[in-house]
Amino acid sequence: MTRLTIALDAMGGDNAPDIVLKGAQIARQRNKDVHFLFFGPENILKPKLSSMKKLSQFSTIHHTESVITNDMRPAAALRNGRDSSMRLAINAVHSGQAHGIVSAGNTGALMAMSKFVLGTLPGIHRPAITSFVPTERGESVMMDLGANIECTAENLVQFAIMGEVFARHVFGWVEPTIGLLNVGTEDMKGHDEIKGAAAILRRMSEEDADHQINFKGFIEGNDICAGAVDVVVTDGFTGNVALKAMEGVARFYGIALKHFLQSSFLAKIGYLIGRHAFNSMRVRLDPRRYNGAVFLGLNGNVVKSHGGTDAMGFATAIGVAIDMANHGFLDHAREEIARLGPLISSPVNEA
Repeated sequence: MTRLTIALDAMGGDNAPDIVLKGAQIARQRNKDVHFLFFGPENILKPKLSSMKKLSQFSTIHHTESVITNDMRPAAALRNGRDSSMRLAINAVHSGQAHGIVSAGNTGALMAMSKFVLGTLPGIHRPAITSFVPTERGESVMMDLGANIECTAENLVQFAIMGEVFARHVFGWVEPTIGLLNVGTEDMKGHDEIKGAAAILRRMSEEDADHQINFKGFIEGNDICAGAVDVVVTDGFTGNVALKAMEGVARFYGIALKHFLQSSFLAKIGYLIGRHAFNSMRVRLDPRRYNGAVFLGLNGNVVKSHGGTDAMGFATAIGVAIDMANHGFLDHAREEIARLGPLISSPVNEA
């Protein structure tokens, strides 16, 4: 496999397969060297793809009979979805046909199938859902966003290592800083697992000869969007709640702002004067710019798109998969985990 190839679950998401095809078309315009493998019913995909002349030249359809629905439980998907578009797209990564997969389908099923087929990287116990969020300083990487409700100190340290490698090699950030999300910044606060993880990361910061682990300590919820650190590490329960809260606040702010700008004649005049600034803010906070959560820790590049996104958002998710493949994330992650693994010790002794 020499050319860059991305497998796409063409039937995953609320508006599949249209947004998948259109998203691939946009991504192909941005990345001229990529080839796509579309997995789904050929009788549905072929007519649509045939009308997209440029995209069809760099695409292959792999016929599948079944589809993983949004309400299917992960265990049922594993048992009954062996011939589904999602499973066969994952298989393409495992067999070496593709450098990565993107799906907007059922998150639990995608995680379960990917872990079963691809396995985890050596030294990693659990994969973590990872994405990037807008901050005052630009963006920050945040993990775990829902894959692991409970985590040991060792799990959190492994997340930190993977997040640091992701930030450094995929985004190109120099010496990215790491913070553990906690209920306060004082050393005595938090549960035993997070205090144990902090102790291990502090020692790693001191003993790492290459100085790749740049641990800044505990951060609080308001530090996330402030951009206090480049990599925010937490368990999946806390991370998911924090992310959904931020999304809700952003949505509320947008609705409230629109309401107030339309509330009076003077408000409308004010909008006309400042419309360029408002438009810039809307572009900066557009959720489609941040679409594409990565399942870090798997032995393969797996990207989860938001199920309700549009073609532009799906193209962003494809771009994340392309960047991971182009920058050799998996190879770098294996090297760092092997190098730093011996520095991870029992959280009980370190707490």
